[in-house]
Amino acid sequence: MDKLLQDRIAVVTGGGQGLGQAICLRLAREGAHVIVADLNEQTATDTAARVRSETGQQAIAVKVDVTDELQVEALMKRAVDTFGRLDILVANAGILISEAITEFAAEKWRAVMNVNLFGYFLTAKHAARVMKAQKKGVIIEINSKSGKKGSYKNSAYAASKFGGIGLTQSIALELADLGVRVNAVCPGNLLDSPLWTQGPNSLFKQYARNRGITEEQVRQLYIDQVPMKRGCTFDDVCNVVVFLASDQSSYMTGQAINVTGGQEMR
Repeated sequence: MDKLLQDRIAVVTGGGQGLGQAICLRLAREGAHVIVADLNEQTATDTAARVRSETGQQAIAVKVDVTDELQVEALMKRAVDTFGRLDILVANAGILISEAITEFAAEKWRAVMNVNLFGYFLTAKHAARVMKAQKKGVIIEINSKSGKKGSYKNSAYAASKFGGIGLTQSIALELADLGVRVNAVCPGNLLDSPLWTQGPNSLFKQYARNRGITEEQVRQLYIDQVPMKRGCTFDDVCNVVVFLASDQSSYMTGQAINVTGGQEMR
């Protein structure tokens, strides 16, 4: 019996770790072959190896900076040269830097916009060129609940994600009659992901510093904001990504789907 994404070809940016890695593995389990694209070549290589060993699907790793147009163009060419076409783009690469607006260094604010919004534009642009010629394809942006509502001391990230939804809707309108669908997924807080838990600039550490409370108090604060009283998981997000990538969502484009446990309903 065919799987939902049987033999589809998928590019996942930021695919080397965390949510991106989970998306790569899940797409492969649903039958896709995966191009794992990441700025960190080692994590991309490791994830591609996991995809091959755990799912039996084909996977290759490509080092790419999504803010560099030549690298992004080469990424899409690599996908087509290797597999013959491109069916799915998951634009997952992103960064988050949190600061008070009065203290936010301009270069840091610009860096967030450059990766999260400009990088999404570049990957969508070059994926769309391939998909337009095919008259078929799916583009999915990993957005955030911060794309729907402002985020405390998080102006750059929220601005980039609000912009991402506008870009998603605009591209969807442009490509709708060409067989290419464009949607976004807006997860809640992935409290157990590396972005939140690992390294000196983890979100728990940033938010604890910004709010003057402990990391455990930050966790509880974010759980208490969710009607379903738990954080978002990788599986929660991957379930929706697979649906949007599959033909089951064939009448959906220009949507930004909340996966927030009821925290965001708009």
